[in-house]
Amino acid sequence: MRRVDEAIRQVLGEAMAGEVKDPRVGFVTVTEVRTSADLQHARVYVSVLGDPAQRQASLEGLRSAHGFLQARVAGELRLKRTPTLQFIYDDTTDRAMRVDALIDEIGSA
Repeated sequence: MRRVDEAIRQVLGEAMAGEVKDPRVGFVTVTEVRTSADLQHARVYVSVLGDPAQRQASLEGLRSAHGFLQARVAGELRLKRTPTLQFIYDDTTDRAMRVDALIDEIGSA
């Protein structure tokens, strides 16, 4: 499964970097893909650079490009079943920045 997840991540990353034409999709990075055991669903975790409004717009753009991205995965990987993609914002960076800010706050107190 890890190889499938990594292959899907790579295909989506390449497609988002140069082929998605939706202007709402800003600077998006695919951080992780988790595919269900039956290959029916894939959760695609993305990190988006920008404020919350830009993040929301990018996620909406990705959802509207869902068909194109799913077709791209199907064409590149030739899996028995192409999973349905679900885009989820990965807030790991936000949490890390918050922890860093708290540590700085404690250090300066």
